[in-house]
Amino acid sequence: MTSTFFAQGTVDTGNPVLNISIFAIFIAVTMTIVVRTSRSTSQKGTDFYTGGGAFSGWQNGLAISGDYLSAAAFLGVTGAIALYGYDGFVYSIGFLIALLVALVLVAEPLRNTGRFTMADVLSFRLKQRPVRTAAAVTTLSVSLFYLIAQMAGAGGLVSLLLGIGGKAAQAGVVAVVGVLMIIYVLVGGMKGTTYVQMIKAVLLVSGSLAISLMTFWALKGGFNTVLEGAAATHPQGADVLGPGLRYGKSTLTKIDFISLGIACVMGTAGLPHVLMRFYTVPSAKVARNSMTWTIGIVALFFLLTVIMGFGAAALVGPETIKAAPGGGNSAVLLLAAKVGGSFFMAIVSAIGFATILAVVAGLTISASASVAHDLYNSVLRKGQATEEEQVRVSRITVVVIGVLSIVLGIGAMGQNIAFLVTLALAIAASANLPTILYSLYWRKFNTTGALFSMYGGLITAVVLIIFSPAVSGAETSMFSGVDFAWFPLTNPAIISVPAGFILGAIGSIVGKPDNLQLQASEMEVRSLTGVGLAKPVSH
Repeated sequence: MTSTFFAQGTVDTGNPVLNISIFAIFIAVTMTIVVRTSRSTSQKGTDFYTGGGAFSGWQNGLAISGDYLSAAAFLGVTGAIALYGYDGFVYSIGFLIALLVALVLVAEPLRNTGRFTMADVLSFRLKQRPVRTAAAVTTLSVSLFYLIAQMAGAGGLVSLLLGIGGKAAQAGVVAVVGVLMIIYVLVGGMKGTTYVQMIKAVLLVSGSLAISLMTFWALKGGFNTVLEGAAATHPQGADVLGPGLRYGKSTLTKIDFISLGIACVMGTAGLPHVLMRFYTVPSAKVARNSMTWTIGIVALFFLLTVIMGFGAAALVGPETIKAAPGGGNSAVLLLAAKVGGSFFMAIVSAIGFATILAVVAGLTISASASVAHDLYNSVLRKGQATEEEQVRVSRITVVVIGVLSIVLGIGAMGQNIAFLVTLALAIAASANLPTILYSLYWRKFNTTGALFSMYGGLITAVVLIIFSPAVSGAETSMFSGVDFAWFPLTNPAIISVPAGFILGAIGSIVGKPDNLQLQASEMEVRSLTGVGLAKPVSH
């Protein structure tokens, strides 16, 4: 099929049969790998949750990159750069800096003190049952909202690429993605999911590199030519190359940008599905090495988003991107169609599909591990459940979470997906990160402080977002027809993150000491030196 691009403001996204064929090939290949992997995956928790902790630094680095680079990065960041130029590029900077925070403050101590989940670290020196319950609540909150965003995005993206319209068709796509996610996790566990994420990371970076090189070829020049083309095509002209196009209009938008940056930078270090990756390696040294690999891979990818974003602005045009189904999220797909034709468009669409599938699988397994390991074993069974029982509960949880994410994803179709991702990052930054840092680095931190921090940060973030322009009162709101917003910012992190830290400190001051000084001393030594193997504790 020979596509005619951008005629009268419309876009031909290629041959749906070709797109489906590429999707089917990807699914067949990855499913084969997952099935083969499952033969070496036992019913032990160490295998199902962490892949036996046997991955090397570069393998885990690829997997973390696959977990971290979601559809929001591949589609959203590129689109933001195409539409807003410099102000879109700052998303790339924020996400990259966030990995440095995780590397310096979290990666090695977390691996030294944990076993399966974030709650292992938090409960090491605190009272186990209340802390694990709170950690499971925040983990499920972050994971579920991330899942809803990815699933809803899948409905719009894949429906566009397959040439099917209507809400019923998009709902069917969401259901298919959800079922595939459930199968991947149930069959392969963490080991199978890790290999899928590694493949996805390689495809994503390779595809982005190919798009970038083809953009240079199409414009017959280098990076300067791309920038000049973007400035010539964009309605704002050369202003697209400088700051302020989106966030510099008023003092309020500048504060909102700072709040968004706080959520991006600090939220990543508290994302449960990223933190869980530190347990898939044999030692803290390898965990640190894997983060080094991740930073290199992610840095390369976000550099390529700059070329792809400005390239889309130059070759496709912001007005065409805005008018296309999916708006800014379609920028990289339209660019691929422009520079490579239908077949290349099908390849890129498969990469986008792989991106969504890998991320939802990682989110699902982290949420199921939290339910089985933290709630079922440690709270309900008081640490007496066997690993086989935990894996069984985890598999049941995968199905429940998968079905729930399908239903909520269908309900969120056409809504503000960025709002859902923002909420997930805000919760992680407000509830998880303060508690993790206090637990690792402050000896006087106690159970009361942990509960204040996690529940307080969670409630503050959720309440502020519910009553913000992200939900109501604006054209881009989730519910644009009503207005019950009283909080002026679309992102609450500038308020909720300090609140999480402050509440954690207040709770530690007013709460009773845990009288677990021996555990606190052991955790300090273990987190900083790696002496001793992490093991479950009961208080």
